[in-house]
Amino acid sequence: MNAPQRARDVEFVEPPPLPNWLLRELPFHRRAARVGEHQVHFIDHQSHREHVVLMIHGNPTWSYLWRNVIQALSGHPVRVIAPDLVGLGLSSKPRDPDVHTLAHHIDVQTALIRALDVRRLTLVGQDWGGPIVTGVGYNLSDRVHSMVFGNTSVLGPRHFKATAFHRFSNVPLLSEAAFYGAAMPIPLLWTAQGDPKSIGPRRLRAYAYPYRKLRDRTALLALARMVPTCEEHPSVPILRTVGDWVTSFRGPASLVWGLRDPILGRALPRIHAALPQAVVHETQAGHFLQEEVPELIAAEILRVVGA
Repeated sequence: MNAPQRARDVEFVEPPPLPNWLLRELPFHRRAARVGEHQVHFIDHQSHREHVVLMIHGNPTWSYLWRNVIQALSGHPVRVIAPDLVGLGLSSKPRDPDVHTLAHHIDVQTALIRALDVRRLTLVGQDWGGPIVTGVGYNLSDRVHSMVFGNTSVLGPRHFKATAFHRFSNVPLLSEAAFYGAAMPIPLLWTAQGDPKSIGPRRLRAYAYPYRKLRDRTALLALARMVPTCEEHPSVPILRTVGDWVTSFRGPASLVWGLRDPILGRALPRIHAALPQAVVHETQAGHFLQEEVPELIAAEILRVVGA
């Protein structure tokens, strides 16, 4: 990005345990790696070497979000790598909010992918996963084959009109009470869906599982505050750099969009203008469209991969 990327030592370790009720929903090979001072948990499903699909989630979810997409890709000639961002899911939970910069998250995930030594990447991202996975792509551009995005923003901001949710996340004291005390916005995930029943009590329990302790909720608020609110915000130059790279990309691409998303539903035309070669699928899903149209996302991944 604007500064030389920081070198990080990577050591592969045993993944953290999960209760049986969650293991049944994640019947995939799980791994973990020490990346510098952090541990990164990730799903590493299937062993195909030619086609590698890198899926990155956003806030406040974790790799659990991709489970139905990964299941739909089972038996096809692709390897799926789906990490948990630092601070989220089963990855390390640093308590310092200053850890959560866009540059840092891109740096950690790039180090992981370098250590895995994978090539011919298909980048898949939603929410913050979009700019983070494309940041990895920017750093490893010679390895990128294709892209699939859903309900994200991978471009530099043109204005700074924040949503009510992001305005609230910057209100002192009140936001801390809500995000730390109530694990916001997890209890309200269903409100961002086309079909609110797509995230019912069982799924909410799974999304909340990594944040059972108040001290493990730092990233929930910190990633909400990573959204730019002004020109001087530290996310802005990186979003513009990554966005320029996305705009220059000429490979296979797809956009699967949930039009009923109150956060990013209207972002589709701008993303499509930046990726005019992308095949577009408009759906009635919401923000977490992996819970509503996973088979469509998987089909588009296979299409751009050519598998």
